[in-house]
Amino acid sequence: MPRQHLLIVYHSQSGTTEAMAQAVIRGARDPAIEGVEVRVRAALDAGPGDLLWADGVILGTPENFGYMSGGLKTFLDRSYHACLEDTQGLPWALFVRAGNDGQGAVSSVERIVAGLRWKAIQAPLVVAGPADEAAVLPACEELGLTMAAGLEAGVF
Repeated sequence: MPRQHLLIVYHSQSGTTEAMAQAVIRGARDPAIEGVEVRVRAALDAGPGDLLWADGVILGTPENFGYMSGGLKTFLDRSYHACLEDTQGLPWALFVRAGNDGQGAVSSVERIVAGLRWKAIQAPLVVAGPADEAAVLPACEELGLTMAAGLEAGVF
């Protein structure tokens, strides 16, 4: 079976979303997953070529003013039209570090990916309020592992 490609794109300023992203990456790179290549990009460094390479994508963002981060929005803006036709059906997932309830960030991302016609593999992982790392980071690892295992198995 050919190798699958998983793209993880995230934005972090304070480091809390970064910690979540690192856990997602650990899960995606679990040693049991041998058939998936993982590419990690900061949102401001990622572009359409990364999305066109990917067989699945995980997006990560803090909630900024009740919206996704400007960095993630910039990535999606730069990539939307270039990828509109070629990424339909792309499996995707989202993790959000929220200061409030995270719903503004979730809905803003979901509106864009709905236009791209991507396919969600699960409900967004939203961590709101004070984070209990002992509970949050394993859930992030599970998200990365779930996406990678699903790509490897051909489920997504």
